[in-house]
Amino acid sequence: MLSRLILKNLTVFSEVDFEFAPGLNVIVGENGAGKTHVLKAAYTAAAVSARGEKDSGSATPTKSYLETAVAKKLRGVFRPDELGRLARRQAGRSRCEIEVRYKTTSPRLGFSFNTASKSEVAIDQLPTKWEGEPPIFFPTRELLTIYPGFVSLYETTDLPFEETWRDTCILLGAPLAKGPRLSEIKNLLEPLEEQLGGKVILDEGRFYLRTQTGNLEAHLIAEGMRKLAMIARLIATASLIGTGSLFWDEPESNLNPKVIKKVSRTILNLCKSGIQVFVASHSLFMMRELDILLKSADFENVKARFFGLHNGEEGVTVQQGETIDDIGEIDSLQEELSQSDRYMDSEAE
Repeated sequence: MLSRLILKNLTVFSEVDFEFAPGLNVIVGENGAGKTHVLKAAYTAAAVSARGEKDSGSATPTKSYLETAVAKKLRGVFRPDELGRLARRQAGRSRCEIEVRYKTTSPRLGFSFNTASKSEVAIDQLPTKWEGEPPIFFPTRELLTIYPGFVSLYETTDLPFEETWRDTCILLGAPLAKGPRLSEIKNLLEPLEEQLGGKVILDEGRFYLRTQTGNLEAHLIAEGMRKLAMIARLIATASLIGTGSLFWDEPESNLNPKVIKKVSRTILNLCKSGIQVFVASHSLFMMRELDILLKSADFENVKARFFGLHNGEEGVTVQQGETIDDIGEIDSLQEELSQSDRYMDSEAE
């Protein structure tokens, strides 16, 4: 489980330090403030560590493996022409440093590269053991409709898509879970399947919603419901059960307020079950909905942190705390509040 992420000279950031909660972590900021880059940096480290023992064949991390694996994952997740393009633009050569710390006593993982790096990463701090379950990354769009054949095409063709899409599609295609976790899976799945009006199934490489009247193709389901269906599928395969992590970029994208309320409750149910969730958003409606739910009896034990990203002359800075009141003023959120005030004033005239 991630506890801290320290970024120095990564894209728009000069130096920032994120202290994460074990439950919900919400990153808020304007477009271009680096919200997605925070998610991707944390996801990269988590993904490499989770697969390290299997892919390296070693029970403990080694510098030689991590140098190759981290560089490869950074390029796949961020898709820069060269790795040095991820270093913050400034006069002279700059060095990007990323440090990840965990809740356990294991030493941190630290790596770096400079603006001249093509595909080279230096491991500055070497952990003594591999950490965590494979993380999951949800991009702004759903992936059920692109799933058929996507992974095999990605592996054999140079597609201009981020590797997060490929990673999540692999997990979506995993077989349904069996064994002792079925009771926990059922408790999380039933509310989702009630909202969806059926069960998510994979049949001959395509996703459907199985309803009482038959199978409905994923393409014919509203996009908001497809996002919930992705969650349902990953719970059914046990990918979102236990101690994993979910990184979700703008879950409110293309959703109406009614569905945002359902997504917000689903996110907190995952946190309640033990999943560490990271969300990037600039939706005032979602912020308020999460805040309301966190204050309710259902989710009073869910630990949460909010992070506000702010543009400045020396790069983007972060304000953080346990409530949305701790993150400072975000212009996009203030614009929504201002419009509400203007609307009420116009109605009163």
